[in-house]
This record gives sequence, C-alpha cells and structure tokens, in this order.
Amino acid sequence: MTDATISTTMTFDEQYEAVCRRDPAYVGIFLTAVKTTGIFCRPTCTARTPKRENVEFFATAQESMQHGYRPCKVCKPMEPPSDTPGFIQALIEELHADPALRFRAGDLRSRGIEPAAVRRWFLKHHRMTFNAYQRMLRLNRAYRELAAGGSVAATAFGSGYESLSGFGAGFRQAFGAAPSRAGDAHVIHLQRFSTPIGPMVACATDAGICLCEFTDRRMLEAEFADLLRRLSAVILPAHDNAHLTELERELGEYFAGLRTSFDVSLHTPTTPFRQRVWDELRLIPYAETRSYAEQAERIGKPTAVRAVAAANGQNRVAIVIPCHRVVGADGSLTGYAGGLARKQWLLDHERRHLANGKPPSTPSAATKCGAR
Repeated sequence: MTDATISTTMTFDEQYEAVCRRDPAYVGIFLTAVKTTGIFCRPTCTARTPKRENVEFFATAQESMQHGYRPCKVCKPMEPPSDTPGFIQALIEELHADPALRFRAGDLRSRGIEPAAVRRWFLKHHRMTFNAYQRMLRLNRAYRELAAGGSVAATAFGSGYESLSGFGAGFRQAFGAAPSRAGDAHVIHLQRFSTPIGPMVACATDAGICLCEFTDRRMLEAEFADLLRRLSAVILPAHDNAHLTELERELGEYFAGLRTSFDVSLHTPTTPFRQRVWDELRLIPYAETRSYAEQAERIGKPTAVRAVAAANGQNRVAIVIPCHRVVGADGSLTGYAGGLARKQWLLDHERRHLANGKPPSTPSAATKCGAR
C-alpha cells in the first residue's frame, strides 16, 4: 500500500475541537498559537480556551517561535510532555537507590514539598498514592531477595519493615502467599516514561515486555486485569528490570529516528490466533502500511478480517508491535487505542525518517513475541 493513499493533515476544526476538549491524545501532535496573547500552548493547556478566530496551529515549537510566538508559562510546551517534575524525580531516585527508605509527610515538608502535591502526582501517573508506591517498591525488593534465597527475617528488616508480622501480612496481601513461598509468586514490573507524543506505561516480567501503552488508553485497566489473570501475578513498581531499561532506550532511538525495528524481548500471553496476528504485525516494514484484509490473507485466514481487526485492537505492546501500520482498505486511518492523531503522527514520523535515508528492517524470528 502506498503512502499517498493516507491523508496526512488534520483540519482546523479537528484541531480546535481537540483544544476545546483538552484532549491528551493530541499532545505532541500540534501546538496552538493564540494571536491575541502571542503565546503557543499544548492542546491540553488549562488556560482559558481562545476564540477560534484568534488561533492558528503549528506542528512544532520551532515553527511557532519562527512566527513570533513565545511558549506558555502554564503548560510549558518547550518541556517534554508529562515529564516528571524535578522534586518527584529526586524522590523516586532515592527510593530506587534504597527502597527501605520511608518518606513521611514531615520529611516532605522539611524539603519544602507539599505532601498533597506528591499524592496527587502519584495518583494521576501511577494510579496509587505515594505511600502505596513506597510500600510496593519495598515489596518488590523483598520479593527479589527472597526468590534469590534470602532469609525472611533479613529481608524484612532490610526492606524497612519494623516487624516480621507486619512484613508477612503485607507480603501475603500483595502476593497471596507467605514470604517463605516467594519462589512461587510472579511479579509484573511497571514503569512510566515520557515520549514526544505523551506519557507511556510499560510492564515486564523476567521473560520480557508484556505491555507498553499510552497512559490515557481507555482499556488500560482491563489490560492490567487480563495480564494479572493470565500470569497469576502482581503488578509492582519496577526496580532494575533489564527489559524495561532496554525498551526505554530503544523507544528513545525510535522517536529520534535512529531505530526502525525493536530487539527487546517480549512476553505476550494471549490466544494462539492473536499471537499469529501480532507476529504478522511485526513483519510490516517500517514506514509501510497494510490493510486488515491483507493481514488476514497473510496469516492464511482471508475471511477473518473482523477477527484480525479485533486482535489488532487487543495488542498491548504499542509501537513495538506496530498495529499503527494497519489501515482501512481505502487507505484511511481506522481505530487506534492511542488515538488517530497519534497513529497519523507515527506514520508521518516513519515516512519522514525513511525519506531521510534510514533503512527499514524487520525483526528476526528470534525477536517475535512469546505466547503463553
């Protein structure tokens, strides 16, 4: 399918309606410049929505500034979208260096940090309070130590617990088993990171990446639940998971236009049919597209177009398993969990860098997804 069959422009009305909704799916897709104030903003800016006759839209901050606009002080469009605030990042780094640490409200205030602000940030970005995040991080460390053969007592006190009973109760609540049975427990490690088109969340087991999604994906909670059921596992904040580190590096290279395929290991428990569909997705070359009908033909199920489309939509590993490269039979953009604006951005991004001389490549059979 040729690139010419795909529309690459958003209308003014589509962009303005996204601004009125403050739709996060359009972060990184375009910027809004306000003629009456001389500033440019993200589509999600909380400042008063400008009148439609007073706005124009640009693709980049550089283009906005070349037209005489300055960045908004409210939404800070020159910074990476949803980048972690410095004071939050400092807390996270300290906790990862020593999960036994416990930051209480008084500790935060002594640093000039309002505890309520920290709580709100963690609820929004990690779907748990800061206290819960600290507790889950300690349990993650404890699980790793016990699974490696550490003693229960040494692990409990080394993880910051003041009593064995408290440690045992917390461990059983999280894992459904006593600390002495840690070797029978399974953990899914979770990490959040920023991209040019919005924040993403990724999960990994010791076998590989099992989820990579934009944080505003509507079905994210259902995907978490499906993984927990299929893997009989608990989700905990990541602590030194090599697969997540590799994924973040490779995605950074992809967004910089330096990578056309992914080598990170995957662990994608699903049905055999979905696995066939997802494996075929990974064979679509960089910057090219296929229709759902073509995908159905390639897996030997030419009459299963709707089932193939449904399996596409159930892909949990965005970008790495490139479901954004599948379009309608007429070349039109169709459903994408991250939003059609992001789908268009990803296709444009790949075409642009391919045109600049980046050779496409496809993953070898060794890097295909692992089904369970």
